[in-house]
Amino acid sequence: MINVEEKISVTSAPGVPQPRDGGMVDHAVRYADERHWDVLPGTWLEYADGVTRCSCALPACDAPGAHATRTNWVGHATGSATSARRMWAKEPRACVLLPTGRTFDIIEVSETAGCLALARMERMGTNLGPVASTPLGRMYFFVLAGNAAKVPALVRQHGWSPEAIDLIARGEGEYVPAPPTRIGVRGSVQWVRRPTDANRWLPDADELMPQLAYACGQESRFRR
Repeated sequence: MINVEEKISVTSAPGVPQPRDGGMVDHAVRYADERHWDVLPGTWLEYADGVTRCSCALPACDAPGAHATRTNWVGHATGSATSARRMWAKEPRACVLLPTGRTFDIIEVSETAGCLALARMERMGTNLGPVASTPLGRMYFFVLAGNAAKVPALVRQHGWSPEAIDLIARGEGEYVPAPPTRIGVRGSVQWVRRPTDANRWLPDADELMPQLAYACGQESRFRR
């Protein structure tokens, strides 16, 4: 059985302002202005007759309120706070999506493996970037842009086949939902480790892979 070895500390660096309550536009503007991340308005949730639906209107939507509104979304993301305000003015309910492969890549793992890996990293003093969790039981580890391409080789270096463990690298042409995007009735994406001045410089995937590969490998063995 997998055990998280140490309590995970979810703290912010001293002197860094905590997120302010507000509409999705406030979060989008903050990501663009303070982190220089590109942002993209996506779908949103609609409520009718006591039922929550995605604005895409697809009955079998697998990410209600948390996906792009078009297939050719790549050219519609912006890193400008002014443009973000203009975009969200058209639909204030739109979720906030963060394109990967631009200013960061994402290593995605299950929440179980992510918590184990994070506890080990914090105990060892590993350089960490922001980390987010989703209500679908996934965790996102932010790493340097361009790192997604080398993740399969790194996994093999640590003795695992990329196909054998639940670890996904997201880079150019992909995106992830940003906190506090709500995914259907499951809940909201949340920060486990918030973006702060202290973690502005993102880690290389090489630094995180020993613990991520280990945790995903342990999870894989447990599932057998």
